[in-house]
Amino acid sequence: MTATSPTARTGRGPSAQPPARPGKRGDRTGAASRAPWLLLAPFLALFILTFVLPIFVAVLSSFTKVTRSGLFGEAGVKSEFAGFSNYAQALADGSFVASIGRMLLFGVVQVPVMILLCTVLALMLESASAKWPGFFRAAYFLPYGVPGVIATILWSFLYVPGLSPLFDVAALVGLTPDFLGANTVLWSIANIVTWSYTGYNMLIIVAQLKAIPGELYEAAKVDGASTWRVALSIQLPLIRPALVLTTVFSIIGTLQLFAEAQVLKTVAPAIDSQYTPNLSAYTTAFAYNDYNVAAAQAVLIAVAAFVLSFAFLKFTNRKSS
Repeated sequence: MTATSPTARTGRGPSAQPPARPGKRGDRTGAASRAPWLLLAPFLALFILTFVLPIFVAVLSSFTKVTRSGLFGEAGVKSEFAGFSNYAQALADGSFVASIGRMLLFGVVQVPVMILLCTVLALMLESASAKWPGFFRAAYFLPYGVPGVIATILWSFLYVPGLSPLFDVAALVGLTPDFLGANTVLWSIANIVTWSYTGYNMLIIVAQLKAIPGELYEAAKVDGASTWRVALSIQLPLIRPALVLTTVFSIIGTLQLFAEAQVLKTVAPAIDSQYTPNLSAYTTAFAYNDYNVAAAQAVLIAVAAFVLSFAFLKFTNRKSS
């Protein structure tokens, strides 16, 4: 008999590998593909519950009409499809349409002024001759940390005669300002918004300025470019994405204006309960208890913000091309 080695009996060479278990690699691949979704699941759940679902409910409510039977609704409540009647009622409200026009005027004036101011501050802080830039960045950003309601209360003390030292200073030069008058209260609100958000927008532009390669500044210095020339030819063109982003945020925020008008309403008779679009929707919902029309107003505000932002982006892209 010829003896056979264990290798010969098993049919494996010295370098033979054991056979892979079936399905093991597939299980590992499946687990790897599921891992990102498991990590994203908490965020997606919160996103759907707090963002997607409220939008869906608001849009659905804007096309619904609730009718109550009986003197106090004791005979039953019935919801039915209303088509575009809620939107027609919202657009037929002259005060709501006037509030949108008022905010458009507000945005045309306030947004460019704020963007210009935050751009100038960012360029000054990032200039080579700036002293204590960290301190001034924190100082300019500090108003953004003050809640809008608190900021409006603080500024209201400066707007009310008898409380504000500004009136005493103005009286020394023969001026009698009226910060809460019908023709000036809108710009008093614009002043509060500018004070609150200029520092926030400035930091976005500062972040974009810090991303500019240092080689460009060195080349400009070799060419003998002045600080003004560097700002016009290098910095401003390269921070264009940040300027577009802050402008879009400001356009959206203009139509969302609420807290400033709501708080100043207590000391400014010129501000009514429908002074801004958001305040008008709030009044319709909680003062008139017409939630369906208020939902239609909210959808119209969102559509207006989208259209204005999209038009601005198209304009800037077309101009750059």
